[in-house]
Amino acid sequence: MASWFVGVLFLSTLLLCSADVHHYEFFVRESNFTKLCNTATLLVVNDSYPGPEIRVHKGDTVFVNVYNQGNYGFTIHWHGVKQPRNPWSDGTNFTHEIILSDEIGTLWWHAHSDWTRGSVHGAFIILPAENETYPFPTPDADQTIILQSWYNGDYKQIIDDALAAGVGPREADAYAINGHLGDTYGCPNVHSENIYLLRIINAAMNEELFFTITNHTLIVVAQDASYIRMFTTDYIMISPGQTMDVLVIADQNVGQYYMAIRPFSDSSAVPVDNITTGIFQYLNSEGGLNASLISLPAMNDTDATLNFISQVRYTNVSQNPTINVPADTDINRRVYITIATNTLPCNTSECVSDSRFAASLNNVSFVSPRIDIFQAYYWNITGVFTQDFPFNPPVFYDFTGNLTGFETVAGEGTRAIMVNYGDAVEMVLQTTQLGAGGSHPIHLHGFSFYWVGIGTGNFNNETDPNTYNLVDPPLINTVHSPAAGWVALRFFANNPGVWYMHCHFERHSSWGMSTVLIVRNGTTTETSMRPPPSTMPRCPGT
Repeated sequence: MASWFVGVLFLSTLLLCSADVHHYEFFVRESNFTKLCNTATLLVVNDSYPGPEIRVHKGDTVFVNVYNQGNYGFTIHWHGVKQPRNPWSDGTNFTHEIILSDEIGTLWWHAHSDWTRGSVHGAFIILPAENETYPFPTPDADQTIILQSWYNGDYKQIIDDALAAGVGPREADAYAINGHLGDTYGCPNVHSENIYLLRIINAAMNEELFFTITNHTLIVVAQDASYIRMFTTDYIMISPGQTMDVLVIADQNVGQYYMAIRPFSDSSAVPVDNITTGIFQYLNSEGGLNASLISLPAMNDTDATLNFISQVRYTNVSQNPTINVPADTDINRRVYITIATNTLPCNTSECVSDSRFAASLNNVSFVSPRIDIFQAYYWNITGVFTQDFPFNPPVFYDFTGNLTGFETVAGEGTRAIMVNYGDAVEMVLQTTQLGAGGSHPIHLHGFSFYWVGIGTGNFNNETDPNTYNLVDPPLINTVHSPAAGWVALRFFANNPGVWYMHCHFERHSSWGMSTVLIVRNGTTTETSMRPPPSTMPRCPGT
């Protein structure tokens, strides 16, 4: 890993071409990487793992030419970018136009097909606009930290084999920080008493992660490209898909200190409890670790997770969009969604039993059509999807109780959530104890939403809304929905288009824990989708 030297901060950053409009080239192809005494061939961008960093300013426009020179098809997703009226740029071989609006801070980009995001990903950094400052002490420097899952092998082949056999994919062989698996690589070098802004991205495939730097206090200042009320902590818990901006003051004795990650899990299907380390090193230190004792919550420490996420609150600063939480009287579309892992019949020659793993939202296990839903919707192609995703669970039961012996078979379908432009939406996500249970990081493309409520047990629509935070709920794009509990989200459907919603545990998304939200056009050009770009490739038959 290239060492972090103050003044040489952007080694993976691509060249910026102008003040407001930026152009990048992504060449996606296979390259070899050797780790854990094994050489694996990975699909990557520009021969780097993680891929190149995009670094621009708030409100800029970015064009990315994507060239697929690899063996697999894929799409590129600009995670957390709202893309107002522009759902076209979630794709592959063409010029993507990425339109930034009120996002500020740290986002990322990644592939979105068949586990290719495990190696095709990178940071998307949005600096303050030229006339803006940070709403916290200006850092002396900043550094991106990407947390990852490492597999010895082809990521797509791993999920393809598991799906064919109807079993769960194997666990990661290791966890990584910026592509490295331990503390024997180069170090982040810092000046004593300087303030550093760490831009932390969880790009892991199936693991929520704790992160810490020994003997140092972390000051959390942003999540999912939105500033939050600053708070101090010894650790963070970050879900796959989430990003966090964290200040660290280099105020300890000169030396070396571990930064470390370990998984968090409240599921019966637990990940490997590895601790992966890096080194936070002061310049001119003589070597040796000043603090070798790593203090991280236990892997199953639910209290530590809930204590951390409960501190995340919106902050009313000029750099944030003006808070606009839909009030109770605004809500005209309520969606109550149960989240579950299930089973479906398995009838291929590779199956190891007569059933296979599946996952669902409101008992619908998403089936990806051969023609994408967006093009089918835009060009009125019938038979690709239906507009009847259930707004309530088809069957009510004790979602968070003992479900031993309960029917676990899901239904399959390609069913969309349909809302009108401008609808005030409340969405309650209810985790269930079906299958392995556990929490889920749920991500919605095209939107940030206000996370207004969280609770344990089964959601009660009469009493639980009394606990909502409608004053300063965080504005995020990926939410931790806790095991045997629920979260409530609110947003205005003001971005017309077709937007994917899914669990960011990649195995669950592969099993069907997904749907699409379709926001119909409004009555004016400004409230309707933009037309497709001239370079947009069309699916066969569209």
